[in-house]
Amino acid sequence: MGINIVSMGSYVPEQSVTNDDLAKFVDTNDEWIRTRTGIVSRHISAWEPTWYMGAEACKKAVEKAGINPDEIGLIICCTITNDFHTPSVASIIQNEIKAFNAMAFDLNAACTGYIYAMDTARRFLETEENMKYALVVASENLSRITDFTDRGTCILFGDGASASIIEKSDKLYSSYLASDGSGARLLFARCINRKEEFADSTQFDDGFADPKMHGLVQNGKEVYKFATKALPKALECAAEKINMTAGDIDVIVPHQANLRIIETAAKNMKVSMDKIVVTLDHNGNTSSASVPLAFDEALENCRIKRGDKVCMVGFGAGLTYGAIILEY
Repeated sequence: MGINIVSMGSYVPEQSVTNDDLAKFVDTNDEWIRTRTGIVSRHISAWEPTWYMGAEACKKAVEKAGINPDEIGLIICCTITNDFHTPSVASIIQNEIKAFNAMAFDLNAACTGYIYAMDTARRFLETEENMKYALVVASENLSRITDFTDRGTCILFGDGASASIIEKSDKLYSSYLASDGSGARLLFARCINRKEEFADSTQFDDGFADPKMHGLVQNGKEVYKFATKALPKALECAAEKINMTAGDIDVIVPHQANLRIIETAAKNMKVSMDKIVVTLDHNGNTSSASVPLAFDEALENCRIKRGDKVCMVGFGAGLTYGAIILEY
């Protein structure tokens, strides 16, 4: 069983921060950031909590779909930046959009979250006979967990949310989801900065226990090596299930982490950059929201059209990775 994306909606904070803005309080400059990442600006939340951005994206998706929120049977929110340990962002959104017939929960697969959540929602639609629509929303407030004294990571991240309403369909569909937990220490963020406890801890190796590591922590070189192999592998494995190759795909929407990663992955996939949607220049890396934000923008720009074969592919902390191939 496949899915049909009925509608999408997105929200980004009003505040846009350019590289020059960052250079006012970070030891960096526009050229350094632009040449290494491809990022020019990113949206940073001011007053907007994670649940609010997600709810606004969902309201737009519901309005575009022209459906009654009561018809939504499932809400999955993927995020690594919930405003609370509990309740889930999905539960708050359920109330905000009045989708009172839906089950609701959060999913954390980091930057691969949207892909994991879409495939999870598809499985619910397949097994729940009376479920008409599922709502998948990715909402991230990465600026809240970014260490702005670390110029190597703080330049990368932005905030935003995007939502998708989906229904079951007989359209083309394939997915491949995977994880390599041995690389968990290469990219992580602590819930609480408990320096004293971690400094004395013997439970974890130095990758997690170093008290100097707080906020979002990333081993850039190792993550780059992983990502440039994981993206092609995920696409190829998803395509193989339906007897396709990368050449058969019309549009590829990758996780918007870094332009160098995207370009190298495209080379490894043996596809032209003309097939690939890139929006990180003005959004930065928005974790799980990056793929749907890019997808929605491609729809608005008519880059993706009905009938196109589209691959959404990503990687993230965990280390998670995965791909979905579908007919839009």
